Amino acid sequence: QNDFYNQPMELVKNKKGEPVRIALDFPGRQVHVQVWKLQVGRLPLYLLDTDFDWNNNDDRKITRTLYGGDNETRIQQEFVLGIGGIRILHEMGVIPLVCHMNEGHSAFLGLERLRILQNKYGLSHLEARNINFYSNIFTTHTPVPAGIDIFPKSLVEKYFGDFYRNELHISDKEFYRLGTIEKDKEPENFNMAHLAMNMAGFVNGVSRLHGDVSKHLWVEGFKGVPFDEIPIDYVTNGVHMQTHLSNEMRELLVRYGGENFFENIRDKDQWGSVAEIPDEELWRTHERRRERLVAFARQRLQKQILARGGSRSELNAAKESLDPGALTIGFARRFATYKRATLIFRDIERLASLLCDPDRPVQLIIAGKAHPKDDAGKELIQEIIQLSKEEHLRKRIVFIENYDMNVARYMVQGCDIWLNNPRRPYEASGTSGMKVIANGGLNFSVLDGWWDEAYNREVGWRIGDRESYHNEDYQDEIEARLIYETLEKEIIPLFYQRSEDKLPREWIKMMKNSMMQLGPVFNTDRMLQQYTEKFYLQALDRRKMLMKDNWKLGKDFTVWKEKVYNNWHKVRFVEFGPEKKDSSYKVGESYGINAVVELGDLTPNDVEVQIYYGDMNKQGRIHANQAVPMKFTRKVSGSNSYKYKGEIPCVETGNFGYTLRILPKHDLLINKFELGIIRWAE
Repeated sequence: QNDFYNQPMELVKNKKGEPVRIALDFPGRQVHVQVWKLQVGRLPLYLLDTDFDWNNNDDRKITRTLYGGDNETRIQQEFVLGIGGIRILHEMGVIPLVCHMNEGHSAFLGLERLRILQNKYGLSHLEARNINFYSNIFTTHTPVPAGIDIFPKSLVEKYFGDFYRNELHISDKEFYRLGTIEKDKEPENFNMAHLAMNMAGFVNGVSRLHGDVSKHLWVEGFKGVPFDEIPIDYVTNGVHMQTHLSNEMRELLVRYGGENFFENIRDKDQWGSVAEIPDEELWRTHERRRERLVAFARQRLQKQILARGGSRSELNAAKESLDPGALTIGFARRFATYKRATLIFRDIERLASLLCDPDRPVQLIIAGKAHPKDDAGKELIQEIIQLSKEEHLRKRIVFIENYDMNVARYMVQGCDIWLNNPRRPYEASGTSGMKVIANGGLNFSVLDGWWDEAYNREVGWRIGDRESYHNEDYQDEIEARLIYETLEKEIIPLFYQRSEDKLPREWIKMMKNSMMQLGPVFNTDRMLQQYTEKFYLQALDRRKMLMKDNWKLGKDFTVWKEKVYNNWHKVRFVEFGPEKKDSSYKVGESYGINAVVELGDLTPNDVEVQIYYGDMNKQGRIHANQAVPMKFTRKVSGSNSYKYKGEIPCVETGNFGYTLRILPKHDLLINKFELGIIRWAE
């Protein structure tokens, strides 16, 4: 039981001093929700709560445990979060103009926003959908279908049947199509990520690679759209540097970078001041943190031994575990199987020879937790614990139990190397490796997630080179060998390569490169700036435009969309071809193309005709092709046909090909594929 009254949070109350509460219609009953406010620095965090005496015992448990229960518990939690979250904000007097859905768990909020537009402002369902679409952002955080909540239609019907019939005023067929992006077949279930995508005009992954992985994951929802034009963007995650930075390193950065160092953490010139830090001072600061990590790990190890009733000899051995001066490798994260926590143990004899070298010792500090239902992850932890008890390894391998923020801080502040070896491309972003950057730690990782775009030889090491494998066991064998070889030939020699003053000058150079190159990029300031510029401001501007004059633009846009849909079957190319019959052109010339298109009751104001072209020898590569718009020249008299003219600039040599396409055009569109229609020349 939480003691809320002795925690830094308070129950939100109305002007009468009563708790702000709402009622949600669940099957055969109402579930009541109240809200707590937790002040996190300058920002409030609101936590929804059903655990009070207005609800029955089962409903009080809805908000008790995240990831607990079954599918029905899940849909109840997401009902409370999505529908209840928006409703309780309105009850508090907070009217959000823009909403950002992180993962599909909160996607029901889109339905509640539709309900408000329809019931409060008298808009039709289609008008509400078109308006709502432009002020929602959806960020996916998973690279695999298994990470997405998918509910059976029977369960969704149980909780949302009355909602969509009586509040949204739509049929079951219309409603269930909201839960899929595959428009050419009947949905078999209700996909929460697909609901979010249908509700949001802005969709993104959480790293450059993850953006492409998400396009592969959902390519079936974008029939006829070239892969690199699928409208899924990316914003790479970042970390709040100050949260994970040691006090000693913070003081060092301020001493040489100025008092305002952290006020503009995105400034590359500011991070350039790291070059001015004397090597001796940077190294000694980092060594102190390693020493503290070793002391902390020893203390935790002794507590773990006492907790399980270990012997005095085990306690004495724990006091001597690890070496404050040895190369220290850290691995700490969720123990999901794709993260391959035991990969480095694949050849234990080879690993032991590296760890136990008396002249160049190496040590591993490992921490983490498995999901409560992830038995495979728990088995990995047990395997590591058993290995750490081996007589010849116990001084070199330590597993820290009960991984939390405090453990994480000690590790990211004190490790020399941060090891990360997920099975590519299952790491959507990953952020643990970002936390070592400002502390002077170096990354050694598979080219996945954020490291795929961050890596270069000056700032760390890679495992593999973006290869794809069909046999996972073979992949593990190859990449384990790469870990050993890189440690043997590059990392360990560089760490122990000392100058006359016993400083690892080349290692320190790499530390500084990592801090200067990666510090200004992989932080939350840059991340939030990108979200603001790419999505938030655009969404806010569109929402304000659509609200004017009693939602006139939204209503007009709905009429325009219906006109486009109703006429699209009439849209076609009548004829097209080159201006000249010459097949070869010189660099600097232009290849002219003419076309005649039929548009039905549409006009050139409603569409854009494009030339889509590229080097024929580069087909199959991402971003190999590009599109240029054609210009409308005149209408063909006595018909619904129009003439267009365009040209391909010849900027490089090669064998180029082209085709033409027609897309809807409207100032409100974020991208030209929103309507899901495209006409290619045949």
